[in-house]
Amino acid sequence: MLDFIAIPLGHILKFIYDTIAFENYGSAIILFTVAVKSLLLPLAMKQSHSAARMGELRPRLQEIQKKYQDEPEKMNREVMEFYRENKLSPAGGCLPLLLQMPILFSLYYVISQPLKYMAGKSAAAISQLYQMIPQGPDRISNMQDLSILSYFSSHAEALKQTGGLLKQEDLLNMNFFGINLGAIPAHVFTTPFNAFIQIHNLPLLAIPALSALTAYLSMKYSMKASPQPSQEESGQMQSLMQKNMALTSPIMSGVIAFTVPAGLGLYWIAGNIFQMIQQLFLDRFVIKQPQNSKAKRLSVEEGKNSTE
Repeated sequence: MLDFIAIPLGHILKFIYDTIAFENYGSAIILFTVAVKSLLLPLAMKQSHSAARMGELRPRLQEIQKKYQDEPEKMNREVMEFYRENKLSPAGGCLPLLLQMPILFSLYYVISQPLKYMAGKSAAAISQLYQMIPQGPDRISNMQDLSILSYFSSHAEALKQTGGLLKQEDLLNMNFFGINLGAIPAHVFTTPFNAFIQIHNLPLLAIPALSALTAYLSMKYSMKASPQPSQEESGQMQSLMQKNMALTSPIMSGVIAFTVPAGLGLYWIAGNIFQMIQQLFLDRFVIKQPQNSKAKRLSVEEGKNSTE
């Protein structure tokens, strides 16, 4: 469905892997995440501008809603007039996010299906290669591409049995600082104890932990930087929902990262860290700066009025 976006992104990821990532899948994922999210920065800036502007005007909007709360039709007219006068759109903050969603979903497909989007393998070839993997922890039904790469990377002798469907050059270097990005952290607990305590298994557990931690920090910082809701009942409800999301979303992120190949967890970690850096940039140079400039301008005008 999103192949028209995912296929070009796959070519970009392959180019990064072959060139600046030194043929390392983990490095390619990080650089790819940074590159794509940097391209989406203008949309994020537009969304932040809209959110900041709405935050400034929210008290006036709430006054209108309170004044005409017993006249719904008139309230709607006044609210729409308020938006028109201030050149705002009710969906202004959502539109940039909606435009980003297809790209972000495509990123997930590209990261989880590198044979399809990076190597250009057909669905039939991938299915046939997957059937060659013996039953075991390497065979993950919903992650066929990563299962194939993980298995044949550690069983290079089995490449001869693929009949040319998979070649040595198609395999990706999935080793990232001792972590096999094709392995699933949850499978560490299904191995015998002597294998569990081996040093190459333990770093896998850091992926879901860091995924949850960075998701929590990213969300907390974003909430701190965004305009705070009022203390009215609706504002308190929104604040409560934000706090619940700040707790449940990171937990879900950690749980999901625990049950999928580590490459996806690394992608989420890189995205969360980039999100924090992006929010810091927006907060420092996009949101705060205009507000400070406006405050200084008002201060100068008040000073002039007082001298007159």
